[in-house]
Amino acid sequence: MPQYILSFDQGTTSSRAIIFDQAGSIISIAQKEFTQLYPQPGWVEHDAGEIWGTQLAVAVEAVSKAGLKATDIAAIGITNQRETTVVWDKETGAPIHNAIVWQDRRTAGFCDELKVRSGKLIQEKTGLIVDAYFSGTKIRWILDNVAGARKKAEEGKLAFGTIDTWLVWKLTGGKVHATDITNASRTMLFNIHTCKWDEELLQLLNVPASMLPQVRSSSEVFGTTDAQILAAQIPIAGIAGDQQAALFGQMCTEPGMVKNTYGTGCFMLMNIGDKPILSKNNLVTTIAWQIDGKVQYALEGSIFIGGAVVQWLRDGLGIITHSSEVEALAKQVTDNGGVYLVPAFAGLGAPHWDQHARGTIVGITRGTSAAHIARAALESIALQTMDVLTAMQADAGSPIKELRVDGGATANDLLLQIQANVLQATVIRPQITETTAIGAAYLAGLAVGYWKNIDEIKKQWKLNKSFSPDTAHASQLMKGWQKAIRAAKAYAEE
Repeated sequence: MPQYILSFDQGTTSSRAIIFDQAGSIISIAQKEFTQLYPQPGWVEHDAGEIWGTQLAVAVEAVSKAGLKATDIAAIGITNQRETTVVWDKETGAPIHNAIVWQDRRTAGFCDELKVRSGKLIQEKTGLIVDAYFSGTKIRWILDNVAGARKKAEEGKLAFGTIDTWLVWKLTGGKVHATDITNASRTMLFNIHTCKWDEELLQLLNVPASMLPQVRSSSEVFGTTDAQILAAQIPIAGIAGDQQAALFGQMCTEPGMVKNTYGTGCFMLMNIGDKPILSKNNLVTTIAWQIDGKVQYALEGSIFIGGAVVQWLRDGLGIITHSSEVEALAKQVTDNGGVYLVPAFAGLGAPHWDQHARGTIVGITRGTSAAHIARAALESIALQTMDVLTAMQADAGSPIKELRVDGGATANDLLLQIQANVLQATVIRPQITETTAIGAAYLAGLAVGYWKNIDEIKKQWKLNKSFSPDTAHASQLMKGWQKAIRAAKAYAEE
């Protein structure tokens, strides 16, 4: 009997594969970065073929590293960067354009018009705030800007998918064109009340229904891998967008539980139960997952630049050589010296939703050092998170007691202590911080009976370290931050 679950964790900058055993322990990991393409300022693309190539390569590597065979894998779970949009030819299987990434701003102008015209309608149906972030306007752009694309789409010859759909299509040798409900809920084309593609929204964005994948639950068998691809027919049994997978991996299964993932961006989700609450504070309402026919919803605040600000210190400014050095550099000073960094490199996400804001550093003096800028960068991650949590608490009508955290940047104790201080809440880091990948593994394992039920899985969640708040300097820090946010918005104004 197959003994392991293989998780595909397809992220914004790298493809990873992780193998888990029944105890939820990691058996092996393989990771490969892929090319980031910036054809114009504000445009971000990926080569969908390269994503597939790297994801397949790391899957094979992870299996081989663990000394296993493909037949040892009970199921595959997929979790993916959300909103990133691929359109391909159904006959040839070839993408007709590079994938347009969630960070891409090329449709911002159209979104401004759409928001005025239909913003309220779109939010009511989808739970989303009109923004270039979501997939719908990206599909429209491809159809309008790739020669012959619209005609082909109208003839039913093109397929759209977020990255999960693209991977399923490739893994099954083009037999399955499907997505899960969490990824569908990020397109601006899916009605979260009826749980169906919405005809009115398709007309509004001029997207033919024939392009769309079938929508399935987050935990069920979507199909099996083509035997020629992974040398075995393995069930693809769980799919969720990366943030929903992390919410599940953190076992935030009860209403009111909150997690924040610190990746390229930061994404905070609160489980709100089985009824969608529309945000009055500029958050989005999204589908958390669907298991055994039951849909759970979440409030979400998306921060576009989280850990990416540390990459910028490394690649853009050159003040560190490796991302892991930022904590030691920031610790060389006891405070930010009055310096604030607002990393609005791709506009500001929740709760500001200002797609024209730009990155700003304020408060620089002759005494400002690289250490002050490093500390301000870490504080910017915690302070953006505080803005989102403030909005979330207002929508939920109650304060949170603890925040469960995961993602690469949570290895940084200084960041998590700053986070606890500004939130005035306990911040909890679990033993396994690969919560996105394990969330997808859990969803897949449940579908094939590898784990009996959610209660069995809950026992696997274990604490690594908790951070209690210290009130010193927190209010002063927050005041300075609000001024810096105003400056970032003002700079973009005409």
